[in-house]
Amino acid sequence: MKCHLPLRILSLALLLTGCLYLGTGADSSELSSAPQNPVRQGLYQNRAPLTPDSMYLLPLTSIRPRGWLERQLQIQANGLSGHLDEIWSDVGPNSAWLGGTGEAWERGPYFLDGLVPLAYLLDDAKLKAKVQKWIDWTLTHQGADGSIGPLANQDWWPRIIMLKALTQYQEATGDPRVIPLMQRYLAFQARELPKRPLQDWARYRWQDELVSVIWLYNRTGDSSLLDLARLLHDQGYNWKQQFDHFEYVHKTDRSILGPLGRGLPDRAMQTHGVNNAMALKMSPEWSIVSGLDEDRTAIYQQIKMLDKYHGIPNGMFSADEHIAGTDPSQGIELCAVVESMFSYELIASDLGDPLFADRLEKVAFNALPGTFRDDMWAHQYDQQPNQIACTRRSRDWSTNGPDANLYGLTPEFGCCTANMHQGWPKLTASLWMATSDHGLAAVAYAPSEVETVLDQGVKIHITEDTEYPFRETVRLTVDPETPVKFPLKLRIPGWANRAMVAVNGNQKSGAQSGTYLVIDREWKHGDQVDANFPMPPRISRWENNSVAVERGPLVFSLKMGESWSKLDEDARAPDWEVKPTTPWNYGLIVDENDPATYLKIIEGPIKQYPFSEETAPVKVVARARRVPEWHELDGSAGPLPMSPVASHAPEETVTLVPYGAAKLRITAFPQIMPESSRALR
Repeated sequence: MKCHLPLRILSLALLLTGCLYLGTGADSSELSSAPQNPVRQGLYQNRAPLTPDSMYLLPLTSIRPRGWLERQLQIQANGLSGHLDEIWSDVGPNSAWLGGTGEAWERGPYFLDGLVPLAYLLDDAKLKAKVQKWIDWTLTHQGADGSIGPLANQDWWPRIIMLKALTQYQEATGDPRVIPLMQRYLAFQARELPKRPLQDWARYRWQDELVSVIWLYNRTGDSSLLDLARLLHDQGYNWKQQFDHFEYVHKTDRSILGPLGRGLPDRAMQTHGVNNAMALKMSPEWSIVSGLDEDRTAIYQQIKMLDKYHGIPNGMFSADEHIAGTDPSQGIELCAVVESMFSYELIASDLGDPLFADRLEKVAFNALPGTFRDDMWAHQYDQQPNQIACTRRSRDWSTNGPDANLYGLTPEFGCCTANMHQGWPKLTASLWMATSDHGLAAVAYAPSEVETVLDQGVKIHITEDTEYPFRETVRLTVDPETPVKFPLKLRIPGWANRAMVAVNGNQKSGAQSGTYLVIDREWKHGDQVDANFPMPPRISRWENNSVAVERGPLVFSLKMGESWSKLDEDARAPDWEVKPTTPWNYGLIVDENDPATYLKIIEGPIKQYPFSEETAPVKVVARARRVPEWHELDGSAGPLPMSPVASHAPEETVTLVPYGAAKLRITAFPQIMPESSRALR
């Protein structure tokens, strides 16, 4: 994770861990030889000649979860994330990443990439002890040539993931061993790449290593790291070029996989969902090195193409496991969900465009919880926006198999079992960012608190009290050690028309949707900022002119009766099938120009599980009719009929719940034709 500090902010977390003010775990002799930062030495802004970011992620533990978000992280710790090494051999004590003879590729590093932030954000001693075993093995088993990782597997890709875990761990602990190890390893890699270039997954995911290279350069000023960045770029896949001339405008099928046993051919790699999720960050991250505006803005073309040809209502593009068109019965892999989130977190930092925080929230508050059981003891490999059954059978996936949408420990492939852990923790660590104009920004919203130190040496603590995204109000309480002047930026979501912001009861002007509102003033102990982001229901359009109901960052889905059954009764983390007990083939009676007249909002308390169908904190009551010609096809909801749809079925009232709470669901509905229009026919 790229967690640089800007010109005027240094994390309180680093001060408290006893790190040097210069801000690395390296010793002073290493730092003294680093080039001088032309603005101010030692603070983790982008060093010259890198292009400055608009915002900078704060070091891990600068932000802590509160309220429902803290409960969600605790649910995760009590679930698979906190116990995976006890029940799954791939990350068990015989892992090659712990010195054993077991799995030696990506699964250990993936697990650690999410376990590190989870452990330190919760300050959980048990989880931190688990982290330490993995970290210590890597730190104490570096080869004399600088290599790291198990000798049994020399692929560059899993080492790219391990670098991300190491950077987070260093920020949380200040461990002085990390930066020297990374320096030696990256020097080793720079020597080796001309002889052993990036291949396969590493070639398509090179931008994830670029994040760590930039992180290290900002702490050491070692110019050879920029040479390595250019080498990675030259050997890596050019995602910008793919989306400048996008040819994958249709659903893929198994023909792209090529002969079995030979690895994935290039076309399969280029359409692979997780590769595309990771690729979102490529151009904005590379622009930091290239300095080119065309690289900085290429992401807009990338998301335009994915939205147009593969967009689905939960904030994602379809890819089950390769990109699959706009039918909401196509799925999206959990790995792609958490990797899209990580990409959007970095892009929000790089560009400072609130659009990417909007996209981050939509994925985080819908697609992420929607693919887990409430207790996070089971997950899906693929989720579907229109998901009428989760059963072991063949479906119209692009390339996946019959287990793909079961809830379980390792449905389909184990990559998501290893990689799913980073979603909630990294979201928490990205809620607040430091800004290039020496302030702080509320980038995404959830109950939290942030502690940091301004360049004047003044400690600042801000508490965020909110039930967002279920409610529309946010209260920030600012508590500086002494009065201090700095700009506080609040993201006004793109959907939040008529937003209102007040400081100590005095309303501020300029709260325009899709912007950051800047409040630049002297802040004193107890100052309060109150924001209201109105959340009337709204309608969005999808496949075959279907409609989805949205409110704030939440997408809503039909509440269906669910029958859960275990497929392996004695397993500690069993696989589950889920079958419907109520009808699903409804169309909505709604007017997109006046949705509030047709949709009633009901709010309730946030209980133990924030994303639970039975105790959903907010529901929508809607008018609907059955659409008899809309049938099941191969275990999924069949193709959506073109809206508007005539239906003579009796009108009913249906309940919609947040997408993340509904494990069976209809999210894209046919729109029922108005009575007057039906009469004309």
